[in-house]
Amino acid sequence: MENIAPIYKYALMLFLSGSVVVVFYLPCLVCLETSEKYKKLEAVEMDAEIYGFTLSDIDNNDFSFESLKGKVLLIVNTASKCGFTPQYEGLESLYKKYKDGGLELLGFPCDQFLHQEPGNEAEIKSFCSTEYGVSFLMFSKIHVNGADAAPLYTYLKNAAPGAMGSKAVKWNFTKFLVNRQGEVLKRYGSMDKPEAIARDIESLLDVAVS
Repeated sequence: MENIAPIYKYALMLFLSGSVVVVFYLPCLVCLETSEKYKKLEAVEMDAEIYGFTLSDIDNNDFSFESLKGKVLLIVNTASKCGFTPQYEGLESLYKKYKDGGLELLGFPCDQFLHQEPGNEAEIKSFCSTEYGVSFLMFSKIHVNGADAAPLYTYLKNAAPGAMGSKAVKWNFTKFLVNRQGEVLKRYGSMDKPEAIARDIESLLDVAVS
């Protein structure tokens, strides 16, 4: 016993006392409990509807998605210092063209991709207005992936997985299209330009395809 490291002595004592099951299985039980909690949380978000979410807008005011009922939604995670940032121009054009027909466009700044949205809300709002004349809804910065992801994005990713069923948002300016009934219909990648989505939006708005 003298040549055995203290931790092994302790383990041996526990074994002899019949407590070894607690030592070796407790971490597993904790993992299982955590996993079950996560599954339950994910199930709740899957059972929710998009109109049940409330998030902070760019001015830090609560915004309820209840007010979006009956609208076609295009939801985008944005960044100010990304190669795809010029898509703000195309998104604003879509919004101006179709807002009277029932389109709402929602921008969610996110700094998770190479720190390409470093500014605070006031700086982001000023940038969007000055550089691109953004008039559609902008929200406070959020996470779209990971443990701190906004519940809205967990919902969107589950409802419209990416390539090969992957759920993580791959980059800035990923877009989710939601119909008037609140169903998440499709996910578009960063490479999909706003103008390429116009036909899908028009079909949901029941307007003539141009």
